[in-house]
Amino acid sequence: MHLAELRRRRRLGLILAAPLALGTVTFLVRDYDEAIRYFTGALGFELIEDTPLGAEKRWVLVAPPSSEGAALLLAKAADEEQTASMGRQAGGRVFLFLRSDDFERDHAAMSAKGVRFLEEPRQETYGTVAVFEDLYGNRWDLVQPAK
Repeated sequence: MHLAELRRRRRLGLILAAPLALGTVTFLVRDYDEAIRYFTGALGFELIEDTPLGAEKRWVLVAPPSSEGAALLLAKAADEEQTASMGRQAGGRVFLFLRSDDFERDHAAMSAKGVRFLEEPRQETYGTVAVFEDLYGNRWDLVQPAK
């Protein structure tokens, strides 16, 4: 079941939420539309929701296709402190992990769409991995878990 449909059913009380689950991660952005284009274009995410909240604020959720896990809440930086944190949400470490079921396919597709990988793919005990930067400079791992 698609993430948006799960959320809709939970809001309507048709299904109960798990006792604890990570649902949404705030992701600071410079501009909503710029970030939506990047996530849906370069990374192939889906736009789950884009609801105006007034005063230039929006509730914008994106997630990988068929994701049943967490989504990113794209939050426009509202002040100097938030703007300074954009691209360094994990202090220069890898911030997020994008799991793949076909590393070669996804690495090639992302590279063709201009995603900047900081290293060549490598094999680790946990799987195949390569670090890339998003449009703001946050580091991500593209990883296919070992079988």
